[in-house]
Amino acid sequence: MSTYPENGSKDGPELGRAGQERLESTIAPPQLGRDFTVDPTVLTSFPIPGTEIVAAFNYGMSLWGRTAKLVCLLPTGERVNYFLKVTALGEVGKAMTVGEFESLKEMHATSPIFVPKPFAWGRYSTTEPETHFLLAEFRNVGQQPPDPFKFTARLAELHRLSRSPTGKFGFHTTTCHAFLTQLTDCWEESWSRLFQRQLLHMMTLDQERNGQWDDFKAVSDLTLEKVVPRLLEPLQSEGRSIKPCLIHGDLWDENTATDMDTGEPFVFDAGSMYAHNEYEIGNWRAPRHRLSNKSYIRNYKRNFPVSEPEEEWDARNLLYSLRYDLATFIHYPGSNLRQRYGIERFRPKHLS
Repeated sequence: MSTYPENGSKDGPELGRAGQERLESTIAPPQLGRDFTVDPTVLTSFPIPGTEIVAAFNYGMSLWGRTAKLVCLLPTGERVNYFLKVTALGEVGKAMTVGEFESLKEMHATSPIFVPKPFAWGRYSTTEPETHFLLAEFRNVGQQPPDPFKFTARLAELHRLSRSPTGKFGFHTTTCHAFLTQLTDCWEESWSRLFQRQLLHMMTLDQERNGQWDDFKAVSDLTLEKVVPRLLEPLQSEGRSIKPCLIHGDLWDENTATDMDTGEPFVFDAGSMYAHNEYEIGNWRAPRHRLSNKSYIRNYKRNFPVSEPEEEWDARNLLYSLRYDLATFIHYPGSNLRQRYGIERFRPKHLS
């Protein structure tokens, strides 16, 4: 029996029917829905003791859980809103919740304007299904994705100001890309080595989910053995160096937004690690994302200069995009993206 949650459809935030790419003209803002039942455990998790929940509403949507806006009353009489995310996926849900909490905590410490503050995570008192929750600062979601100029400036600032606690690439715990665990709970001096391990991890998950495909396996092996060292080792050789940057880890249109109250861009639903900053942009290559608009990439490069060798930026971006595309193959089995992006687009032209 599969350990993966089922999406129930080939449709998702990135895919249309049968895996075809699609983009609606605009992303509708999240709406307040019906009353949301809150487990008593949440009441003990507020940052200010004595906080009471006045009302709780469904807010927006999550493919793998439920999200809510909590209207609360502080002991002082002040009203404050909180964001609650609930995932009923057992141990998988726990990994997702802990990973997101630790990611947001690390990012918020570096860039509090850009990242909502997480307050707590925990487990519901109910035993079936095993359910976990994340409690965080509430922000009103506006335009998605945000204005390219403001958004890329804030993102580059996060990358620049962050400091790896070890000076290495990796993270202090396992984080997730949706319901998929990432290989992050380790530290490596070599970015090429960490990315190689991360890519192999996703390739293994893809084979478990979608089955063996000899042509794809051949391209995967060549990529791990030849392409990764060829393109990434030069970043840290012949006097060159790159800084381990704290990344969000899953930046696509609906994990970004403009705060309707402040006008500032912000991000959420993170699966972080300390990585080469350009890895973050790999997810923007896919035309299924609005962030693939050249204005986002152009403005990001203005705020964070391209790594040397500069002439290999596009080749690295293509390599990084494969890691994100692999996650899409796993999330939506049966779509045609595995054929289109796994073989047709990612030719081993960088093997020489």
